[in-house]
Amino acid sequence: EIKNIISEIIKEINSLDYEKIEILYQKIIPEEQTAEISNKKGLPALPNVDKFKKVIMRLAPYPSGPLHIGNARMVILNDYYIKKYNGKLILAYDDTIGSAIKNIVPEAYDLIKDDLSYLGVEYDQVVYKSDRIKNFYDYCVKLIEKDQAYVCKCDAKEWREKNKKTKIPCEHRNVSIEDNLEEWEKMLGGTYDEGEAVLRFKSGMDLDDPALRDHILMRISNKIHPRVGDKYSVWPLLEFSWAIDDHLLGITHILRGKDLIKEDIIESMIWDIFGWRKAEFIHYGLISFKGLNLSKTDARLKIEKGIYNGWSDPRTWSIQSLKRRGILSKSIKELIINLRLSESDIKLSPKKLYSINRSNIDENANRYFFIATPEVITIKNVELIQLKAELYIHPDFPERGKRVIEIRPEGDILKILIENKDLRSFKNGEIIRLKDLVNIKILDKEKKIAEMISSGIDEFRELSDKMDKRLKIIHWLPTEDNLKIEVLNLDGSIISGYGENNCKGLKTNEIIQFERFGFCKVDRTDPNIFLYYSHS
Repeated sequence: EIKNIISEIIKEINSLDYEKIEILYQKIIPEEQTAEISNKKGLPALPNVDKFKKVIMRLAPYPSGPLHIGNARMVILNDYYIKKYNGKLILAYDDTIGSAIKNIVPEAYDLIKDDLSYLGVEYDQVVYKSDRIKNFYDYCVKLIEKDQAYVCKCDAKEWREKNKKTKIPCEHRNVSIEDNLEEWEKMLGGTYDEGEAVLRFKSGMDLDDPALRDHILMRISNKIHPRVGDKYSVWPLLEFSWAIDDHLLGITHILRGKDLIKEDIIESMIWDIFGWRKAEFIHYGLISFKGLNLSKTDARLKIEKGIYNGWSDPRTWSIQSLKRRGILSKSIKELIINLRLSESDIKLSPKKLYSINRSNIDENANRYFFIATPEVITIKNVELIQLKAELYIHPDFPERGKRVIEIRPEGDILKILIENKDLRSFKNGEIIRLKDLVNIKILDKEKKIAEMISSGIDEFRELSDKMDKRLKIIHWLPTEDNLKIEVLNLDGSIISGYGENNCKGLKTNEIIQFERFGFCKVDRTDPNIFLYYSHS
């Protein structure tokens, strides 16, 4: 009975997503203890390291665009283990010809290097699949000579229906080695067009998994390659190219998503045929973020149509865009390492990344006022000749000093800027504090009129205690002497508003916090200040 109960509990836990498990875990073990356990445990050791003289691993990005947050797991895990074992890391661009919709983006080669640099990833060698095509041709011949591959001229759709589904070999499978070598030369020589011939691996038509049955090794494509032009028209599929290159490059450990286990099987079959030493496979589950589209192909099409403003557009979720927004590489790495090496699929909210980043940037992010949708409010009965707000540059570090905002009333009338959303939330008669300035009472919300009732924070607290409710404290600005500021929001829209005059000292790439708005990174300061929104 106990065994059945435990089994049901395990089944229920396995059905939960990562965030729900984490919430339950935090209830059992406090955050401080969790962090301590996490630091002590670390990631698991690589298997069978002692079998090899040196750990050699590879990053294999397809250059359809820069890396995005979903690719970060592959990159950071490889980098972690290479540094742990003092191994060798190869950056191997998987730049085979792609498909009809999945194209190589020429600038992606350099963008990927930029991304790796930002993430602190150091590689020892760079190789390009497009430079190694002749190697694949040579091993195609060897496979044909071993009667392990054949040229198939069946229509692809018909082959799937008549052969793949039924496990019945097509007529080309039993063609002689000599005839297959001749057909292979015809493929290379341009006799056949796209879709008219492929080279298939005799992986087995009786295999249980239909995806593995006589898998395609090489296919014809007349697309122009950005690096090698039209030099080649016969291109390898991923499984075959890596079976050959993982051997030639001396790869010892392969980290890949569990969705690529099929590739493991094909690679292992080819290694067995040639009698090659096998690399170790380590798999991890897929990572996705709620509400995010991480397709580089989709992002590229939107960039080409002008919907997105380049790869640094926040909607791409590329590493380029995260860097531009002020998401630190340290934060990305912390997120990935904390997820550990597990085959469980993980669905995260972006808030998890934001939480980590907030803890990393908060200390250095100085505070400023920014009014995004300004409304002018008139305050009556102001008895002071001049008002001056002295606000800490950072409330946790008073030694950094204060920033000063001065404002002068006209007679007993003071006009200020506040947020439209604050104005809409007010009720007539409500007591509000303008942060570090004065306390006001809303007289007429529709006419945007208030009156000053006092100036001190102690008086405000007394009112709050007396009324037994938490009264609002809002930010504000003078109506003059402000700076025009634009912020690129996460949805690609631009928020225009005004910032306090102290913002004139901001520097490019500085990360700040606009109070009650969020963290932002300064993108440029001329002609106007332009920032990327990071997160709240």
